Amino acid sequence: MGKLILASQSPRRRELLGLFRLPFEIRVADIDEEMDPNLPPYDEVARVSREKALAVPRDRDDIVIAADTIVVCQGKVLGKPHTEQEATEMLRLLSGRDHQVMTGMTVLRGTQEISCTEVTDIHFRELREKEISAYVATGEPMDKAGAYGIQGGAALFAEKMVGDYYNVMGLPVCKLHALLTQLAPELF
Repeated sequence: MGKLILASQSPRRRELLGLFRLPFEIRVADIDEEMDPNLPPYDEVARVSREKALAVPRDRDDIVIAADTIVVCQGKVLGKPHTEQEATEMLRLLSGRDHQVMTGMTVLRGTQEISCTEVTDIHFRELREKEISAYVATGEPMDKAGAYGIQGGAALFAEKMVGDYYNVMGLPVCKLHALLTQLAPELF
């Protein structure tokens, strides 16, 4: 059997894949993660995950896992903010609203590949400007889609959630288990 490879430098994805208690390597995919705004975000996030999986160096028997996460609110795709101002604007948009966290995920082994998109619905309570400013000042929002980490300070913002909590962190582990069982049943 080949190696298990995580095509991500995300510490959260590394931590979540660790729940499987399987040895794995990190190999970062260097691709353009830009999404086509004219195509459905659900499809685009899966496409980006597939490109990440295909971009990492691998041997024929290696198993590659790649993921990409976005937040969609009122039809607008929110990736990672580039500035504190952008993070503030994203959190203002999410305040008091429903949104979806979409993680496109691809598992690749040899010539076999499966790509999918997992969706979690979240509702944020109304946020005060002071809360948004204080949260942005922590720096936590700067490397996260939608400018928040549900496992961090933004846990105080999420009033309701329907779907996989770990999807919101960036790796839907239950769905990943199903995909790995399908493509690499010997792991389990």
